[in-house]
Amino acid sequence: MIRSGTIMAATFVLAAAATLAPRAASAETYAYVGNADSNDISVFKFDAMTGEMVPVQTAAFVGVEKPGSSTPLAVSPDKTVLIAGVRAQPYLAESFAIDAKTGQLSHLGNGPLADSMANIAFDRTGKVLFSASYGGNKVAVNPVQASGVVAAPSQVIPTGLNAHAFLPSPDNRFVFATNLGSDQVLGFAFDAATGTLTAKEALTVRTPEKSGPRHFIFHPNGKFIYLLHELNADLAVYGYDADKGLWSEQQRLSTLPAGFTGKPWAADLHLTPDGQFLYASERGSNTLAAFKVDAASGRLTSIGSVPTETQPRGFAIDPGGRYLAAVGEVSNGMTVYRIDAASGALEKIKSYAVGKKPNWVEFVSLP
Repeated sequence: MIRSGTIMAATFVLAAAATLAPRAASAETYAYVGNADSNDISVFKFDAMTGEMVPVQTAAFVGVEKPGSSTPLAVSPDKTVLIAGVRAQPYLAESFAIDAKTGQLSHLGNGPLADSMANIAFDRTGKVLFSASYGGNKVAVNPVQASGVVAAPSQVIPTGLNAHAFLPSPDNRFVFATNLGSDQVLGFAFDAATGTLTAKEALTVRTPEKSGPRHFIFHPNGKFIYLLHELNADLAVYGYDADKGLWSEQQRLSTLPAGFTGKPWAADLHLTPDGQFLYASERGSNTLAAFKVDAASGRLTSIGSVPTETQPRGFAIDPGGRYLAAVGEVSNGMTVYRIDAASGALEKIKSYAVGKKPNWVEFVSLP
């Protein structure tokens, strides 16, 4: 892996040659940061041309007194509703309406979650909310009402140890759940018409012992899956059979920076919208690792690592694929980086204060 100094130097060398041509903005973009200890969401207006952030709102949770361990966020497919998962009792899904003109949030109501949920995600129709409980070793399904507020769980399914991420396939036919403590990914068939999951043993993916599969994402073309492991900081590439819902491992490599000898603690991963570059956050080294994606095979080539916020649990890439925003649970800050269009290298632009213990970032572009 290239050392952090090398990737930073390459960024500046390539900046002049690979400067992105200006283009007219077709939508206003906003960034939402979930803050666990302050029980709120920091809202920023984002300049898609410059990468600048302007704070516009702090949206407080309603009916919550104690902080949770994290604050997962999910945005509805039509970009009208944002839901935050509260990981302190009573376990709630807080729904907010997204104002189409200002990006600001207004509280719609709260619905019950089955447990303390580390991850929440809408299905592709926006009518169902999936959630995974790390401490409760379970996944759940909540119907989303027309109001945007979730109803009581319609299914609660026990899993192996430490369910962490729970996401639908691009075609909404399957849903997969990582089990960090059991080194496996469970697969379910999903009936979107009834909002019902059916466990499928044949879809189970086994990972190396004590690897700790945590977060995963699908490539935009739907042919590849990328799985990040918390305990050894490995990043695995899988081919994906969309018809059968089957994963087949193609590659495995590390997200740790060269020379790092501490304890791995990988967290999050995201692809640029065009699928050309992948990034992963690693909390043990407080770095962001960058990779170039081969369009034909989905395989990865390391670009290198850059230092980032302290304990970077969450980050996101803007819808234009030009900028990355990472938050630090310990530093209580957010840093924005420019993504070099040719190399994928990251160039730090500016840092911002957010709430206490930030851990999740969502970008939304509104017409």
